[in-house]
Amino acid sequence: MNNGDIEPLTRLIQEAARGNRAAFEDLYRQTSPRLYSVAVQILRNPTWAQDILQESFITIWHKAATYQPGLSSPQTWLTHIVRNRAIDGLRSGSARYEIPTDDEFDTVMSDSGINDDPLQHIQDSVQNLRLKECLAGLPSDQQQTVVLAYYQGLSHGEVSAFLHQPLGTIKSWIRRGLEQLKGCLGL
Repeated sequence: MNNGDIEPLTRLIQEAARGNRAAFEDLYRQTSPRLYSVAVQILRNPTWAQDILQESFITIWHKAATYQPGLSSPQTWLTHIVRNRAIDGLRSGSARYEIPTDDEFDTVMSDSGINDDPLQHIQDSVQNLRLKECLAGLPSDQQQTVVLAYYQGLSHGEVSAFLHQPLGTIKSWIRRGLEQLKGCLGL
């Protein structure tokens, strides 16, 4: 394979590994929007996602020489770094899971995200506040798994891997948490 056959992102990573700052800046410009969206999807917080993205690019700069084009595409390698950083951030508490804010609840819980009926908006806000209070009343293991699964979009398997707990345990915690939420909400 000659240099003309190398994918452009691969070339940029290889140049960054040689200390070429211009190539690294170009790599950042070309890939950061997509990688940022990966971080936001996991963290559900734009500020944390930006922090994780910056930390990820520091890692990419330092580990660029370890990239092996035969094992994965450049985008897959970069995404893997960002995804792992984001999950590590959640795990360490530097970017922690949180019960969604009232505005996030309004967005998640409304069907269209737009409500022209003021009375319905008030009723929705009251229901969302009640749900937030009920979530806060769950045992921490159930609260964490419900928030990770339903508000951060992780699958049961991803929650299991993230928390280093057996899948059956995670499913039980989520089921019990949802049962307690149902009881708390009077459903």
